[in-house]
Amino acid sequence: MDRWALVLLPETEVRALLREQRMTWRLLRPPYPALGEGALRVLRVSEREGITELVAGYERYARLDIGVLPGGP
Repeated sequence: MDRWALVLLPETEVRALLREQRMTWRLLRPPYPALGEGALRVLRVSEREGITELVAGYERYARLDIGVLPGGP
């Protein structure tokens, strides 16, 4: 399967399509506390030493304000 055809597909769909292959995946996230919103999509597909590597990220992120936790000072 052409790896470019997998980019932007939902991560669950890509895992189903590649279920017979060895794979690893990483979650791309912002450098601040956030919750992922929307679908988790595959952003990059590569292969190294017979292992398919996926990088996935959410469609958008909601920044969390955790400067002061409840019950804190």
